[in-house]
Amino acid sequence: MRISTSMMFDMGISRLTDLQSSIVKTQQQVSTGRRVLTPSDDPVAAAAAVGVSQAMSINDQYAVNRNNAKSALSEEESNLADVVTQLQSIKSIIVGAGNGALDDTQRQDYVTQLKSTFEQLLATANTKDSLGNYIFSGYQTATQPFTKSATGASYNGDQGQRLLQVAPSRQMSVSDSGLAVFENNLVGNGHFVTASGSANTGSGIISTGSVSDLSQLNGQSYTLTFTVDATTGATTYTYLDSSVVPPTPSAPQAYAAGQSITLGGTQFTISGAPADGDTFTVKPSTDQSIFTTINDLINALSTTAVGSTNQTRLANSLNTANNNIDNALNNISSVRASVGARLSEIDDLDTAGSDLKVQYTDRLGDLVNIDPVEAYSSLVQQQYTLQAAQQSFMAISGLSLFNYLK
Repeated sequence: MRISTSMMFDMGISRLTDLQSSIVKTQQQVSTGRRVLTPSDDPVAAAAAVGVSQAMSINDQYAVNRNNAKSALSEEESNLADVVTQLQSIKSIIVGAGNGALDDTQRQDYVTQLKSTFEQLLATANTKDSLGNYIFSGYQTATQPFTKSATGASYNGDQGQRLLQVAPSRQMSVSDSGLAVFENNLVGNGHFVTASGSANTGSGIISTGSVSDLSQLNGQSYTLTFTVDATTGATTYTYLDSSVVPPTPSAPQAYAAGQSITLGGTQFTISGAPADGDTFTVKPSTDQSIFTTINDLINALSTTAVGSTNQTRLANSLNTANNNIDNALNNISSVRASVGARLSEIDDLDTAGSDLKVQYTDRLGDLVNIDPVEAYSSLVQQQYTLQAAQQSFMAISGLSLFNYLK
């Protein structure tokens, strides 16, 4: 086979070009630290790398969501802590206002404090987060959750809890509605509520009571009516049971101040001296707004307490308010415990997400990254090969028959 000069040059240049291309590619791999620069380098590894990269991206987005969730829950926790401080301040006011040595004018100082605390609490309930969204309005983030009303405050939001996907199989609520925090507070002892009649004229004070037999609590109500014999002065009472149809008064029961009274699983005491016709009620507990409780307390303290009848009314009102504030504090504690549990879960999910990211990074490195030792060795070998090829080409291209003619 005859090899022409042009063929020799073409073959030599082609080979040198291939060697130079290989060196350039190896240099790119070394500089980037990646073995797979294009899908054609390793189609199988490139396809697997795309899947791993997508998984890493999703895992990173979950981390962003968790950070947002942590921020939202931390803001809520801060506000709930403020609510607790405000409610504890109200309890101190209740204790102070119950001092029998105070006159109506001195009691007005507590009314002023209560009104100020009411406004603070309302402002806390209407707090916005760092993005300008109302924290306690449920899904209605652009709607102010509470507006002042004649009975306290009206709730304008809904019951929704905003959710964020914080892990592949975990959606977490990052808010609690104002209904759950400020409105759903049981009155009384959480099972039933006792109250004195608004028209009472005696000095009877009813206790909060307790449950004597939970199995007997079936949602019934009781109304106790007192009778004082004009001749003997003996005091008795009868009661109506709402579950009895038609309503029929019980047989008269002898009254002894402070003696325990048990009705259908409820147990309570009445102290003092009820007047003839005074009434007391026992009803199932219902939910009541914190703002309604405070408003009722303000009204009670704003009404004169001169005279035994008004003193008794005030004592009953303060007892009721104190119990309702305790229930509100218990409810806030439950919400805070839930927020704390979610924050703790986020920390656990962050740890798992970080571990998963390390695994994805290692897997991606195995698929597309170079082995430095192998790459450097290959680069040196390619450089030597290119040098040898260049020298060979120079030697071969310099051959000519004319060099041997004299």
